[in-house]
Amino acid sequence: MKVPGKESKHRILILGASGFLGHAIYRELCPYFKTYGTYATSNSQWEKNHHFFQFNFEEDDVYEILDIIKPTIIISALRGDFATQFIAHKHVAEYVFSKKVKIIFLSSANVFDAYSKYPSYELDKTLSTSIYGHFKIKIENMLLRLPKNQVSILRLPMVFGKQSPRIQEIIQSINEKTPIEVFPNLIMNVTTVSKVALQTHYIINRNKSGIFHLGSTDLVHHDEFIKDLTKSLGIQNVIYKQVYTTNDDRYLAVLPKYNLLPKNLQLISQDIINEIEV
Repeated sequence: MKVPGKESKHRILILGASGFLGHAIYRELCPYFKTYGTYATSNSQWEKNHHFFQFNFEEDDVYEILDIIKPTIIISALRGDFATQFIAHKHVAEYVFSKKVKIIFLSSANVFDAYSKYPSYELDKTLSTSIYGHFKIKIENMLLRLPKNQVSILRLPMVFGKQSPRIQEIIQSINEKTPIEVFPNLIMNVTTVSKVALQTHYIINRNKSGIFHLGSTDLVHHDEFIKDLTKSLGIQNVIYKQVYTTNDDRYLAVLPKYNLLPKNLQLISQDIINEIEV
């Protein structure tokens, strides 16, 4: 890793920097680059940070933020209404093309959720049966029409971390004594928010472009992984509800084959258990 302050040739704008993933990436990058972020709703924590700008893509024009910051790299970690989010990304894509800057888009394993018989690799054709997956494909396809060296698409599986929404949901279910849904037939891979932040930093540092699958290199069954996770949190007497969406095993996993990151930036599912262990 380079010394802080030595990489500041970039001006980075993270759209959705107040969210779980966006904020982890912001914290990783801000010591090394001029890093700016957006937040949607008024919050004193963000308002005090002069590198944060209020931006609600359902009401505001993204051009205003882009004109103020003049980023060389835009990272999209936006969440929310799909229709207006698509318009915001369309404007971002136009800016990326006209200014010859770069976009890093956080996508999802759900772009492959129509395929259930095998894991998916970077160059596989995307196809989804879900509204969310279809939305991510729509943005991916739009960005993939831009010059190749200006686009990085990071496809993520389920993301965990100590403060992750998924962990919070598990804890809430346990506190409320409601069952945790597990899917015994779902085979997936997983990752942590801290690893995604480091991987994003590496992709920026090395000026990488293309499609990246940032999941664990091994596959796990959803039910077994969630049970191991709750055990690592020191939680006992957990009620599980087994949900069978199909009689056969179903894959939802994004594995890397072509754009491999260095060994220290790869992970296995056990690393996630170790990271959140109490």
